Amino acid sequence: MKKLLFLAVFMLATAVTYAGGYRVSLQGQRALAMGHTGVAVVNSAELGFFNPAGLVYLENKINISVGGFGVFSDVVYQNEQTGDVARTNSPVGTPLYLYASYKVTDWLTAGLSVYTPYGSSVEWEDDWAGSHLVNNIDLAAIYIQPLLSFKLNQYFSVGGGPIYVTGSVNFNRNLNRTLSDIDGNRSEVTVDASGVSNWGWSASAMFSPADNLRIGFNYRSEIILEAKDGEADFENIPNSPATPFADTRFDAELPLPAELTVGLSYEFCDKWLFAFDYNMTFWSVYKSLDIDFANPSIPDSKNLRMYEDSSVYRFGLQYETNDMFTLRAGYYFDESPVQEGFFAPETPRNDSNNFTAGLSVNVNDHFAIDASFLYSRFKEVNASYDSYLENGQAVPFGGTYKSSAFVPGIGITYKL
Repeated sequence: MKKLLFLAVFMLATAVTYAGGYRVSLQGQRALAMGHTGVAVVNSAELGFFNPAGLVYLENKINISVGGFGVFSDVVYQNEQTGDVARTNSPVGTPLYLYASYKVTDWLTAGLSVYTPYGSSVEWEDDWAGSHLVNNIDLAAIYIQPLLSFKLNQYFSVGGGPIYVTGSVNFNRNLNRTLSDIDGNRSEVTVDASGVSNWGWSASAMFSPADNLRIGFNYRSEIILEAKDGEADFENIPNSPATPFADTRFDAELPLPAELTVGLSYEFCDKWLFAFDYNMTFWSVYKSLDIDFANPSIPDSKNLRMYEDSSVYRFGLQYETNDMFTLRAGYYFDESPVQEGFFAPETPRNDSNNFTAGLSVNVNDHFAIDASFLYSRFKEVNASYDSYLENGQAVPFGGTYKSSAFVPGIGITYKL
């Protein structure tokens, strides 16, 4: 019974870690096409995410950017020693965004941002070797942020505002590697938590020392998501006093780490723009995930994650071919926060090289169509998760993971 209770606790821990271990960098078509740079680029309302301080420099009174992406991901697992091979059958992810700004005066602009920095799905094949860790997971997190942007003088501006986050998670896994009911159906549990929410904030600044040079800074605070009264549904449980599992509820907390981004943009040769962003995500706040069960017979659990801070290096180019077309391309390198021994298959993410491209088509003076494309190639890794226990003994689960993703996107920009 203790073994099964621990497994249930561990499963609930991994149910929410997908948000902590997987950051979706898809917050705007124009920015993504330029390697997801934007902290020092003034070209649309996408600044509402990348640097609110820059909104006050937009020329038009009203600016709106809206769009979405299709995330097609693929993960292959292989263990040469056991011969196990598995592949994900994940559904298409669809992160969205909406940014709007209104110039109140020449020195004050108000805005609103809605975006999804956390939200994806992983679904492994049936009865794969790691089903005791994860079968499938669906996560969604929506950030809603009112903004203000102030121009202090012709060279310097500041901006930011509060952030409201709301999200949900649904997760399924088998209770252990062998347990099943009388008909041979594997024992499993599904956990579900919705209406998970909390508040945070962001602050930013932009410095324009010359007409062709901008320097940007943006800080987004840590946000603790608190899952209250989440539901745990147990299925295919053997009818035995040794397996007294019944549906229950749980509380858990998940830190969404703070982020700091600094960068610059430089215009040259009239039609070219170069941008560089450096992003630091403070994942080291994610030491463990603690689970508090409503059922007093189930002990609370502390699940070590021991993430470390990670960096992203982003480069982008923009070329204005004529009044109708603007072309973009970029690259970024994204470090994984996962340390050795903590690589879990519900977050199959490691260091990645990311290649981007896109364009804008200016239909008229007020309306443009934006498109982008991202190809992510994750470094092949032979890694393991070493904290899984059965009968009080550690049973590491590891193998070789090969991951990739391609992401087309489309949006519109409106200005008046």
